[in-house]
Amino acid sequence: MATVDKMPMLAEGQRMLNDELGRLRAERPMIIDAIEEARAHGDLSENAEYHAAKERQGQIEAMIADIEDKLSRAQVIDPTELSGDKVVFGATVTLLDEDDHPITYQLVGQTEADAKTGRISYNSPLGRALIGRQVGDEVEVTVPSGDRYYVVDKIEFK
Repeated sequence: MATVDKMPMLAEGQRMLNDELGRLRAERPMIIDAIEEARAHGDLSENAEYHAAKERQGQIEAMIADIEDKLSRAQVIDPTELSGDKVVFGATVTLLDEDDHPITYQLVGQTEADAKTGRISYNSPLGRALIGRQVGDEVEVTVPSGDRYYVVDKIEFK
């Protein structure tokens, strides 16, 4: 019997997926119209418009199925309702790097991750290394640019 893994995400991530799903579903009728229009041009074997529209239709259907799967497995977590002294999904963690410069990350779901805005996936190398850590713990993580060393300075739930 197969088990369905829950996919943790913040409410914002769920909202983003729902918005994208709505946008893709709204595009469906336009693609169908483009396919019908291309069919009207005659010979389908050498009809680039038809093939492009069919390819786009396949892409949209795959993206819709993927998003629907993620939403069906979504486990929405509100970090403001969390507490404790260990790093968990949704926590905002301030780390000190090797030069004692503070770096702050929030552990989020894969669909919400954006390192430029300080949001990393709980499944990323650093995210996995942080889960379960406490203030004062040293963290060593191997990333493509080499080994990095951090100390957990602060854990917040906001």
